[in-house]
Amino acid sequence: MTTAQTQELDVQPTPLALLLLGREADPRSERGVECPGDLPSPSDPDLVERARAAKEKLGDKVFVLGHHYQRDEVIQFADVTGDSFKLARDAAARPEAEYIVFCGVHFMAESADILTSDDQKVVLPDLAAGCSMADMATAEQVAECWDVLTDAGIAEQVVPVSYMNSSADIKAFTGKHGGLICTSSNAKRALDWAFAQGEKVLFLPDQHLGRNTAVRDMGMSLDDCVVYNPHKPNGGLTAEQLRDAKMILWRGHCSVHGRFSLDSVNDVRERIPGVNVLVHPECKHEVVAAADYVGSTEYIIKALEAAPAGSKWAIGTELNLVRRLANRFAPEGKEIVFLDKTVCFCSTMNRIDLPHLVWALESLAEGNLVNRIEVDKETEAFAKLALERMLALP
Repeated sequence: MTTAQTQELDVQPTPLALLLLGREADPRSERGVECPGDLPSPSDPDLVERARAAKEKLGDKVFVLGHHYQRDEVIQFADVTGDSFKLARDAAARPEAEYIVFCGVHFMAESADILTSDDQKVVLPDLAAGCSMADMATAEQVAECWDVLTDAGIAEQVVPVSYMNSSADIKAFTGKHGGLICTSSNAKRALDWAFAQGEKVLFLPDQHLGRNTAVRDMGMSLDDCVVYNPHKPNGGLTAEQLRDAKMILWRGHCSVHGRFSLDSVNDVRERIPGVNVLVHPECKHEVVAAADYVGSTEYIIKALEAAPAGSKWAIGTELNLVRRLANRFAPEGKEIVFLDKTVCFCSTMNRIDLPHLVWALESLAEGNLVNRIEVDKETEAFAKLALERMLALP
């Protein structure tokens, strides 16, 4: 259809269409789409040297954090690598660094801002590096869910537990309502704490981590879990279903880990006899049930470090990390493959590329603060409360 025909039909692009085209921003979403300033060309052969020079010029004023899922071209400039919570704590442990450049996604940079001092400034090289899982739970939706729980007469029995992979608003909601944050490493301890405070848990925003922890690690049944869908009236649940449930799971998921299927597990076992299947707990329950080992990103790395030479592994997590581990342990005779045949990077994590990192570092070196992530004080206070409850876990 031509532009003239579109004008004749008076067809106007929707806000969502403009957002997807990168021509508008959604202030209600955790992600932005604007990146002021001119980025260097990705084909610039001097990018590596430019990044190194800018980082050296900044010296101790800058501390670069690199999430495990970042591409190699970025991770080479990280002062520390790790998962989201480890990196936020590493940032807080470097008070002398004026700038924290977080090579990760938006919610991670928010957590770093919450845990660091007011004098430190957290920078995200590309504001469009969001997280699809975190975006699946907005503050308005969660507030509406709490109203549904209140109408069902169970809100006082419910303790919210929010995964680290959530926006600052959701972390603040959690802290304000007596809950705490968890990671994929300490989810069971967090749920143990929550059930000592109340009879039910509202688990946000990843249904799979909540279900896998409750059923696999705590001995609950699948019938103890219900899924709250924020796009349906009352979450698509009756008051009776809510009253009968122990785990009220938010209908959210990781777009990367959600791709792995039972077919993936069966196929890799057929292709590679004797393979060990190791997956992240954000995978679907049937995948976790069929795997040999299940654990967080840090657990996966440590398991492969301890694995015997000649062992074979199929890993169900983000491809950048799997490929890096395969290269790292190949000299030891460890065969490491991606669980699925389909290549699957975290698309938003991959928005932090070398041109964006160079632009951010050079801007800071020139005295220009760009892409600062700053959480307002009220949100920060309640979010920090939820994080501190997690830190106090035995």
